[in-house]
Amino acid sequence: MKYAITGATGHLGQQIVAAMQPLVATSDLHLGVHTPSKAKAYQEQGMHVVAIDYQQPDQLRAFFQDSDVLIYIPSKSHDSYSRVQEFENVLAAVQQANVHHFLVMGFIADQVNNPFALSAFYGYVPRRLAETDLNYTIVRNALYADPLAPYLPELIERHNVIYPMGDQALSFISQSDSAAAFAKVATTPALLQRGRIYTLTQTQAYTMPELATVLSQVSGQSIGYQPVSLQAFSDMYNQNNEGPMLASMYAGGALGLLATVSDDYQTIMSHPAQSLADYLQANYRKS
Repeated sequence: MKYAITGATGHLGQQIVAAMQPLVATSDLHLGVHTPSKAKAYQEQGMHVVAIDYQQPDQLRAFFQDSDVLIYIPSKSHDSYSRVQEFENVLAAVQQANVHHFLVMGFIADQVNNPFALSAFYGYVPRRLAETDLNYTIVRNALYADPLAPYLPELIERHNVIYPMGDQALSFISQSDSAAAFAKVATTPALLQRGRIYTLTQTQAYTMPELATVLSQVSGQSIGYQPVSLQAFSDMYNQNNEGPMLASMYAGGALGLLATVSDDYQTIMSHPAQSLADYLQANYRKS
């Protein structure tokens, strides 16, 4: 078998590789990476590591060739146009490389009326794949719970959650749970259903007061909810020019478009996803 994984040294990619290792032979893992020097440990374990560039179709085609399952994790570019161009390169290579099944990462902010800067990309992918005769499956993630753990000290200092969400809710999944589901789908033929779209979430979404309550319980500190404006949020978190993209995501959230809850994780894994409180209790380190 050949399991090919793009973005294998990224945050989610690393966890997918780790989740795959107990399920398949190490030599069956073929990892596409931007910087091979970051993947030396993988090579030492017997995995195949290949340098790929999403803008180099020949590289993609050679790496994808004869893959039984190809797991595609998009790059971290901040606009839909760049990602659509990337996806078209990937799709062309998949169509030429005898890929048996194409397993694609999606995101719940893919609605046609979502102002999120990447919603056009995440909405484009399933529509574009539906035009093809490929065997494909999409796994849509909720918001990652992971950033909340290192963010907690700042929220404690502010005494408030500040997301510009109004009275709407957010749905979460941890990267480790997402990775486990990706690995299970990739290695379970019955789950690799053509055209199937799985949505990975915990068992509930949280309004901002509910989120504040969870964060208070985990930290032992009193945290409330006092939203800032979208512009203020963009200005506050504009490292690497990500501010407008992040603000646009919460603009979608304020419309109720990030509150999706699904039982697909349980369908895949036969147990619920780890709750937000349990995830944070396990990963937040009190100072």
